[in-house]
Amino acid sequence: MSFVEASDDDRRAVESLLGRPLAGRFAVVVRRRDGRPVVIENEPHLRDGTPMPTLYWLVDPELCEAVSRLEGTGGVHRFEDLVDPRALAATHDAYARARGTATVRTDAVAPAGGVGGTRRGVKCLHAHLAYRLTGAQDPVGDLVAGELDVDLGQFVLEDARG
Repeated sequence: MSFVEASDDDRRAVESLLGRPLAGRFAVVVRRRDGRPVVIENEPHLRDGTPMPTLYWLVDPELCEAVSRLEGTGGVHRFEDLVDPRALAATHDAYARARGTATVRTDAVAPAGGVGGTRRGVKCLHAHLAYRLTGAQDPVGDLVAGELDVDLGQFVLEDARG
């Protein structure tokens, strides 16, 4: 498999959303029905070979703001306490495997960890929601989507791997 890099239009749209250029290759993998980027898949290494632990990155400004509010009110610890630790460990393992299959560089240190770069617990609700929006099983992403009343049917999935 190879990584399908973002089009110039997608690159400009995502860089505009983030307010800066990205240091690595990426592709839009989840969009709103009107075509706006929601989640990007990052190549597991930046252009300089630095490992990129965040495979799926939430870039939709409305969702990012809503998730930030959850995190600001203790959502990370609250959701970590609510999920089955075995289900969360399975999510981290699946995420790490997905990143492993997306890795195209063999000349650099491999990124490690699961969702948000961690192996245990919950680090970033944005990363969990992004992963869930890709169609993955993620109990934390499910809790975040439920709390924010996110209709998963409003998004379109794309494949970044050719």
